[in-house]
Order: sequence, then structure tokens, then C-alpha cells
Amino acid sequence: MPAIAAHEYSPWDFWREASVDDREAQLAIQHALVDGRADHSLGEQCFISELASIDNDSLRLGDRTYVAAGAYLTGDLLTGADCSINPYTVIRGRVTMGDGVRIGAHTSILGFNHSMESGTPVFRQPLTSKGIEIGDDVWIGSHVVILDGVRVGSHAVLAASAVVTKDVPAGAVVGGNPARFIRWRVEPDDTGVAPDAAADAAARAEDDAEPAAGSIAETADAPALGLVPALAGPHPRSNQAGASQDDLGDVDAGDAAGDAAGGSDRTDSAVDAGYQPGMLRDAAANASDIGTDTATGNGSAGDSTTATGTAGDSTTDTGTDTAGIASPTAAAGPRDVGDPRATAGSSRGVSGAPSLPTSAAGTSADDAGVGARAGLAERVADLAERARDEASAVLQRAWNDDLGLFADRPGAAPTVRAQGDAVEIADLLLGTAPAQACAADQVRRLQDWQDSATGAVAPLGSDGRQEAGLGFSHGDVAYHVLSVGYALDLLGSAFPAPLTWVTAATPERVVEFCESLPWASDAWNAGHHIDGFGTAILWTRRAGHPIPAGVEEALFGWLVMNADPHTGMWGAPTADGGVLPLVNGSYRATRGTFAQFGMPLPYPERVIDTVLRHARDPRWFAAGARNACNVLDVAHPLWLTRATGYRGEEVRALAARLLSDAVSTWVPGAGFSFREPTPATRGLSETEPGLQGTEMWLAILWYLADLAGVSDALGYRPRGVHRPEPAATLR
Repeated sequence: MPAIAAHEYSPWDFWREASVDDREAQLAIQHALVDGRADHSLGEQCFISELASIDNDSLRLGDRTYVAAGAYLTGDLLTGADCSINPYTVIRGRVTMGDGVRIGAHTSILGFNHSMESGTPVFRQPLTSKGIEIGDDVWIGSHVVILDGVRVGSHAVLAASAVVTKDVPAGAVVGGNPARFIRWRVEPDDTGVAPDAAADAAARAEDDAEPAAGSIAETADAPALGLVPALAGPHPRSNQAGASQDDLGDVDAGDAAGDAAGGSDRTDSAVDAGYQPGMLRDAAANASDIGTDTATGNGSAGDSTTATGTAGDSTTDTGTDTAGIASPTAAAGPRDVGDPRATAGSSRGVSGAPSLPTSAAGTSADDAGVGARAGLAERVADLAERARDEASAVLQRAWNDDLGLFADRPGAAPTVRAQGDAVEIADLLLGTAPAQACAADQVRRLQDWQDSATGAVAPLGSDGRQEAGLGFSHGDVAYHVLSVGYALDLLGSAFPAPLTWVTAATPERVVEFCESLPWASDAWNAGHHIDGFGTAILWTRRAGHPIPAGVEEALFGWLVMNADPHTGMWGAPTADGGVLPLVNGSYRATRGTFAQFGMPLPYPERVIDTVLRHARDPRWFAAGARNACNVLDVAHPLWLTRATGYRGEEVRALAARLLSDAVSTWVPGAGFSFREPTPATRGLSETEPGLQGTEMWLAILWYLADLAGVSDALGYRPRGVHRPEPAATLR
């Protein structure tokens, strides 16, 4: 028995070292694979071991990609250039990968799955396929398993023996079973801030730390007027302390990161000068669209060797299915039909990828997309109906009979915000004021809380009485301009006293106020106070109180002139929060200004870029890490910039995925918790249902549903703090 040639298992040097006869034999193998197959094409300098099993419905390999001995390929596979499929690797179903993907031996990439409903043997169950997308420059160690529906971002590393069940962010190192985040191989470039811009922001932060003599920070009336914020620390709901990278995975980096090299292979694929094996695409000159093929099984007791599920067969998982992909013609090579690279966190269809397989009944990918939206709309409608049915119970659960006030949840002390949240929930779901007290009494209470001299509404103590001596510089007082103002508006009333935060301002003080905010160190706190001041302008205009000339122009002028053209936002990332404070703070700043007054954002496309990058950060968007602030602060700017159409497919896919997850977190009779509940987060106060979480998530659901095209199913539209329409204009 002749010895097996070494290059069957180690092909990386084949085109440099093989003899002419071996090269011709390899080309013959490749021609046999693609000739007469409209849906097969191979790039230059590919290698296919004669000991590999290639049984694909469609196969497109980029230049210098090799398939080693023992590999088993089925379904629809599209790769970029310089990919390695090492010995005994299994790739089945619908799989797309970018350039430079290196796959270790004995790895299984399974872009399909069985159903497992009771009453039918598994081998007779239908197959489903969501597909797997892998980005550029991804290192996949030996014995890794990647399950259907997963997307792996560029530059990621999957440690040896990892079982990957969820999306992997770009640049992340993951390992274990199930795979968890270990560390960054490539730190996310999610700031969008150029080095010179970051340096400028740092310099501004140093200047902010020491106010110049005579600045507004030294004036006696500044704190009372709220022109200097209370620097109370980071975003109180940012979850920064509770969702560190270590919390996302307890796998030791030393156990996995260094062991990912299961498939060590050299990348040197030099070819002797003068020998250029041609690309095997000539057989596909008259090809038909592969998207019209019907995937079928092999007739072996229903256990098909290829994925046969219709595209988007799961109507509730819209964030992972891809519909309407333009099919490449078979005459085009992998790099000619479009970039197959996948982006972490993105559910956008990959241009040039093979079309989704159709079902035997002829269901198209477009039909699947419609079906997915219909399924999501049905789930959204069910949630809205349940919320309306249980709204009264949710409100009663938070009512404190002894004090005659709402608390966020049972056992918590009543707050001013809780009264506003209760009014908003009742208006949204029931179309009335909360039944626990008549509307007139609720208006009277809210108005009585306003200080007649300053217009400020101070927070409540544990006894239900207001604290004394606080002005608009206090964080709660600043937010009460929103929560109390909009609650009164929904109840058909308004603040009785002028808001001196605006009526006593001057253009010079407004500029100094904006400059004094901690944009570089705490952008959320800065945006929080801009939101409050902008909303104070709204109520002042509504009431007809005089606003000093130039105040509005100073506010909007400063924001326009100081928006970062690289991020479209204000402020700077932080070491522990990344762009979280930047995105959160900019949402707050725009909500009370540009959105509330119907003004266009200065750099809408950069906002979209920044938000989409941020939404891929597992610290804030992994399961159990998401909270209402973080998701709202993504949904709102994407909705505000939707008219640009920029990266629209990615925006819709992200919205659908977040929406699909969110509708399942409603707690019967209690509403939504502020933070997404999971077994790992059970017992935290943030995961207990309450009025704040319920009010915010109801608004979030609307924004996500509108981005996903299913908002009509909700049957409501926010009218309060989180209303989508402008509340006024500056004209």
C-alpha cells in the first residue's frame, strides 16, 4: 500500500514543493469537483485533499484556501482567501467565512440543526438552518464546536475545545463549554475617536477639573440655578460595577488563550515563479442562480447530509436569519461576488453569499423574511395585550397605601419619579390616570412639590417628605424636570411656577454651564443635565414665560460646535466603560434638545457607526448584562437617524434581535425589571420588576419595534418622556 503523501494532511506548502505531476493531479481533482457544477468555484492556488469528502450543494473557496485530509464538507460553504480547513474538520449546513480563517483539526462548524419535538424520533425530525458567519482573521482551535446561528466577529480567537453557542464579538478570545469571554485579542476600536480628538478631550477634562477664576463655578447663585451639575459619580444605572469582563466568563485566560493553537499551520503559500494554476471557473460560464435550487436529503432514513430547513424557519428569531441575499452567478469567483466578511453583532446578509436554500414548497428567502417579521409582530402583539391586561395589577403592586404614593416596587421607598412612571404606564396602557387616586389629586400633589421660588422639584426622603435646599444642580432635581413635567402634561396640566434654571439664565452662563460639564470623565452626567436644561426650556416656552434672548441659541450652538465629527457625539470614552458613557450621555443630551425640538443631529451617520459598535460590546449587551438605559440609549439614536438609511439592514437586524429578547422578559402581574433577568443575576434589585423598568422597556419596545417594522402590533405609542415626536419647535 503506497504511503499517503504528507501534503494531504499538511497542504500549506503544496504549490511550492509539489512536483509537476502532483500539481496536475491536484488540478484534475479540482476540475472533477467543479466541472459541470454551476454552484462550485475555486480560487487560485487552492488545495483539495483527495482524502476529503466534499458533498456540498454550493461551494466557493477563495484564493489559497485548502481542505486537508479527512475533512467533511456539506451544505453551502463560502470562504474568503487564505482559509485553512485542517484534517478531520466538519463544516455542514450554511457557512460563510471571511479571509484568513484558520481552523484547527477535528473542529465541527454546524450550520444546521435537528428539531426535537416530542412524539417523533429525532432522525425523522425536520432540519433547520440559520447559518453561521465568521469574519476575517479568525483563529479557531482544534476540537472546537460552533453551533447554528452563531456569528464570529473578525480577529476573534476560539480556544481549543470551545463550544460556541452564542455570537462572538470582534477581537474577543473565548473558550470553555459553553464558550465565554476570556479577554481581548484585539481591543475593540469602538470609540470612533481619532487620537488627536482623544487628546483634545483629555486636555479639556484637565481644564474642567480646575475652574478658572471668575468662572460660573464660583458664582453664588450657580448651584441654585443648576448651572453646575452635581458630580455624583458615574451613571447610576450603567451596571459598570456589575458587568465586568470577568463576570462574563470565569475561564482562566491561561487555560484557553494559549491553547487555541490546535491547528498549527504555516501561512506561507508561495508559488514557484512561472507556475500559475488557473482559477477553475470556466465551467460556470452559463450558470443559473443557485438560489433557485431546492435542498434535499440523501434519503438515508431522513438523516440528510445537508441542511434542508427553509431560510428563516424560526419566525421568532429574526436577529439571526438572513433574507433577500442577492445570489452570485456561478461565473464569479468568491472575491468577485462580494466581500463575505461578517461583522460581529450584525445580522445583515453578506453580499455575495450563497442564497438561502428554499424549501420543497418553494418558500423564498424574501418570504422567510416576511414570515419572520410576522412571527415577531405576533409575539409583540401578545406582549402588548398581556401588558394592558395586567397594567392595573402592576400599578397596584407599587402603590403604598400608608403614604398614598407610588414606590418603584414593593418594599421600596416612594419617589417622585415613581409617581411620574405610574402616570406614564397608565396613560400608555390604559389611556387614563392611575386609578389609585383621582387625576385632580395627582396633579395637585405634583404641583405642590414644586418650589415656588426656583421651580425645582426636590426628591423625597424615606418618610415621603421632600428634602430641603436642593436646586437644579442635583441629579434627581434635574430629572424631575422631565418626569414631573411630562406627568403633568399627560394629566392635562403643567408646572405652576417658572423654572428659574431657564428664566434666570444668560447666553454666557449657558456656554459656561456646557463647558463645565464633565464630558470627558462622565459623559452620562453631562448629558443628564443637558437633558434637564433642554426640557426646562420646553416647559418655559409652553407656559409662555420669557426666555432671555440668546439662551436657546447658546445651548444649541454649543452642542453643534462641540459634537465630535468622529463619533457624532459629545464626550469621551472611559477606561472602565468604553463608549458606554459616551453613548448614554449623548442619548440624554439629544433627547432633551435635538429630538425634543425636532432638530437634525450634526453627524447622523457617525452616530450610527458609534452605536452599532457599542452594541457589540459584551460587557453591556451579553445576556444578563443588558439594562433599560443601555438598550434605550442605543434604540433612540438609531431611530432618530433612521431617515438616513445608512446601514439600515444592520440597524433593523439589531432592533429585531433586541426586541425578540426583550418581549420574553415581562413578569406576569409585575412588569419589567430594569435589568434583564437571568439565573446569574437573580436576586439583584435591578432584576426585580418595578415601575421604572416597566415604563422604560415599554418605550424601548416601541422604538425597537418601529425600527424592525412591527410597531403597529403594539397598539400604543409613547407620549411622555420617551415620546418619539418633537414636543415643540424652536421657530
